[in-house]
Amino acid sequence: MKIYSISDLHLSFSTQKPMDIFGVEWEGHFNKIVADWNKKVTDEDIVLLCGDTSWGTCLDEGLVDLKMLQPLKGKKVFIRGNHDFWWNGISKLRAVAPDDTFFFLQNDCVKFGNVIICGSRGWTCPGSADYTEQDYKLYLRESERFKLCFKSVEKIREEGDTLIALIHYPPMSPKLSDTLFTDMFKENNVDKVVFGHIHGQAYFPFRTVKDGIEYILTSCDKVGFTLQTII
Repeated sequence: MKIYSISDLHLSFSTQKPMDIFGVEWEGHFNKIVADWNKKVTDEDIVLLCGDTSWGTCLDEGLVDLKMLQPLKGKKVFIRGNHDFWWNGISKLRAVAPDDTFFFLQNDCVKFGNVIICGSRGWTCPGSADYTEQDYKLYLRESERFKLCFKSVEKIREEGDTLIALIHYPPMSPKLSDTLFTDMFKENNVDKVVFGHIHGQAYFPFRTVKDGIEYILTSCDKVGFTLQTII
């Protein structure tokens, strides 16, 4: 079993919101992702998708985009991003999943063999440009939701398990400063953290290690629309 990740696909098969307005590299971006996916992924593998999967504004629109991923091999594990407005109610979403290869995390976790994957959306961390009091309130709220993730992990974690945390927003600044998120990842002995959200010219290290934990950025335009190997 191998684990890959690619994030921020921003699919729009129902809403007709083309991504190439953000640059020529986005032209045919889904076809690029599919071609790479088909080269790498087998039915035994896992692909982590860290938010902003669809531009859909309701569940029906989001499902149109999710079903475009259905023919692709592997188990697909999703968290919500800031643009995933179609993600409205985790129970309802799980009930209409295209098939049993789709897994949706919301402040909880799932286990495959000796690998546990937990995840939540996160939020902009202190120190970011134009940070507001409202951002700080949401940052505190999202950190509480990650506590729920780790309570879920505690119930199923066994010695020797690998723990991967998914978060949509970068869990720290580009200078790698400590945050409530990084503190929790350290306290709970997370092995790897996978995130997205960053696009364009914005800087963030693609792979870095902090407190012994590997942090991996997988926004699709940042990684050339190719799946990144996590394990």
